[in-house]
Amino acid sequence: MDASPVVELRGVSRVYGRRATTVRALDNVDLAFPAASWTAVMGPSGSGKSTLLHCAAGLERVSAGSVAVAGADITGASDAELTRLRRTVVGFVFQSFNLIGSLSAEQNVAMPLRLAGRRPARREVREVLASVGLADRARHRPRELSGGQQQRVAIARAMVTRPAVLFADEPTGALDTASARMVLGLLREMVDAAGQSIVMVTHDPAAAASADRVVFLRDGRVVDRVEQPTARAVADRLARLEE
Repeated sequence: MDASPVVELRGVSRVYGRRATTVRALDNVDLAFPAASWTAVMGPSGSGKSTLLHCAAGLERVSAGSVAVAGADITGASDAELTRLRRTVVGFVFQSFNLIGSLSAEQNVAMPLRLAGRRPARREVREVLASVGLADRARHRPRELSGGQQQRVAIARAMVTRPAVLFADEPTGALDTASARMVLGLLREMVDAAGQSIVMVTHDPAAAASADRVVFLRDGRVVDRVEQPTARAVADRLARLEE
């Protein structure tokens, strides 16, 4: 496995508010996410999980420290540079799918290419849909798909630009057990077969157990890690953090 980090945070803090009303969501975080691997981020409610994901992906600016993605320091990047990063270097998958209801599955998948100024080839889009098992659903709109199928379309959309890293925020949170298992298996295959890098926020120990490692946050700080996690080990660590 390539141990060089695809995302690296050094001394990262994120503070909201001013003076007496400040909230320190992240507190001097040093964290590296290796390439070609899958890291889950967990912690109690309010521990800073989503803030960490947003800062690492360039969705939010840090208050202190630095963030590098795919070898490029994005800390002082302009809005235009961050927009370009989000369209080409990183991919996103959210709990709510965020598909455009009036577009077909293949049109949703093609959208990032169009936003990046590319004219997507139908074969390219169909190949990505086939890779998530939806070759026969290309012309279906989101309302004609199950939750699990919609999430797989969202994953295909995130992957069509071949991003350096895929950020996933509770990707199985809205799915039933069978659909969640299918989505997690798909993500696992992307790491093992395609060398994809994934950073995933989750509250579910079973989902975290699919990852290569789990990083635990509390009060905006990294407080624990588990390599080659099991659902039981993750649940036990999480329970201790919530005491």
